[in-house]
Amino acid sequence: MGYLSLLLALPLVGAALIALLPGDNTSLIRRLAVTAALATLCLSWALALGFDTAAAGMQYAESTHWNERLGTTYALGVDGVSLPLIMLATLLALVAIMASKSIQDRPKGYYVLMLVLETAMLGVFTAQDWALFYVFWELTLIPLFFLIDRWGGKGRAGASLNFVLYTMGGSVFMLISLLLLFDAVPGHSFAMADMGREAPTLPAETQVLIFLGFLVGFGVKMPIFPIHGWLPLAHVEAPSPVSILLSGILLKMGSYGLLRAVVLLPDAALALQGLLLGIALLSLVYGGLLAWRQTDLKAMIAYSSISHMGVVLVGIAALNVTGLTGAVAQMVAHGLVAGALFLLVGLLYERTHTREIRHYSSLIRVTPRFAFFTILAFVAAVGMPGTAGFIAELHTLIGGFERWGWLMVLLSVGVLISAAYAIRTVGRLFTGPVRPQMRNLTDLRGSEMVAASALSAGILLLGLFPAPVLRLSQATLASIGAAFGPAL
Repeated sequence: MGYLSLLLALPLVGAALIALLPGDNTSLIRRLAVTAALATLCLSWALALGFDTAAAGMQYAESTHWNERLGTTYALGVDGVSLPLIMLATLLALVAIMASKSIQDRPKGYYVLMLVLETAMLGVFTAQDWALFYVFWELTLIPLFFLIDRWGGKGRAGASLNFVLYTMGGSVFMLISLLLLFDAVPGHSFAMADMGREAPTLPAETQVLIFLGFLVGFGVKMPIFPIHGWLPLAHVEAPSPVSILLSGILLKMGSYGLLRAVVLLPDAALALQGLLLGIALLSLVYGGLLAWRQTDLKAMIAYSSISHMGVVLVGIAALNVTGLTGAVAQMVAHGLVAGALFLLVGLLYERTHTREIRHYSSLIRVTPRFAFFTILAFVAAVGMPGTAGFIAELHTLIGGFERWGWLMVLLSVGVLISAAYAIRTVGRLFTGPVRPQMRNLTDLRGSEMVAASALSAGILLLGLFPAPVLRLSQATLASIGAAFGPAL
């Protein structure tokens, strides 16, 4: 068994072992889930030690013919785009499981679904066959539906159904594009390498039609305006640990898939470059304005994710190395920041049973550790220097300026809107008189401190020492950017 197959198998083995345990032994179930997630994290980060940062192609590759007649292959591999996202996914999966201590109702089913979800997410980032990619893509829907529907809030039934319908609707467009591409290329193979050689030779009009299907399919998951309707409802009703994975990883699956589609169909990407930029800037400003209007903390973070993923789309649309670097860095940075915010807001909700900003004030006196990590996360969300968000937004801004010049002022407007609601939220939460009902709040405990510290350390390390992470993607993104260089 190769390293990547083992990576996919570890969470499934943990889920199988948990399924064999008695359902009332919550402590043992939780310890086993944490152990499986931790082992997966260690293996994924060990991959980085043997990763050749000078190579642009796939590494740790595995390939076995699945069905030669259908042209499907069990093919896995990682490159400089997928490896950082795999490392992020395993970290957030561990944090989400550690933050699930409050789950006492049917814990066995909950942790089994969380580990199955981790395998599905990792499968999306490692798959090197479009049929296998689609299987893992759809597999994420099953555990997420039940996690929201069984352990969510009062509106969980509608939120889970809304999420599945939106995502499956988008997947139909993606599937149609894959089938059209399969039929159009001479080799009739779903292997990404085979399609990558044949698809760029298709007529530009054909590429555009296929790319539009991918844009809808991946755009729903990112999400982009106007196909973002599932996101706020799903985030508000989902358990907070599930929201960590929804915002931290599931949205990145959409942007990751779109980046792969750009490489696959370069003429279409060039033809639709203006459309991509328009959608990106609209999502960026629109998401920020909606976040600014929210008084529910989870809804605010959910809408802010639309804005931050708009930054990712700006970087992808730039089609140059600097912009693409900013897009990948923003995926990682937003995963860390959104994960930290949903973790902290979830822990706060467990203690107070309210997410309304106006119900809080001066928490810094009562819960100083909570205040420290929350302020750091909001500062990083704004993109302040010294945090991961600054590195990502700076690269995106420079890449966009190289391509479109002063039109990038609109990106700065989005950043200013983010700063406005971040400062307002910090002021409401941590200043003013202490409310009587908040005097006895418990500050962050041991395992909660570990989870918050891990994400905060990632935010600061990527902000202060970005070179190691950027180096992972450098060769791959340079190869992608070089393909578009002469055309721009």
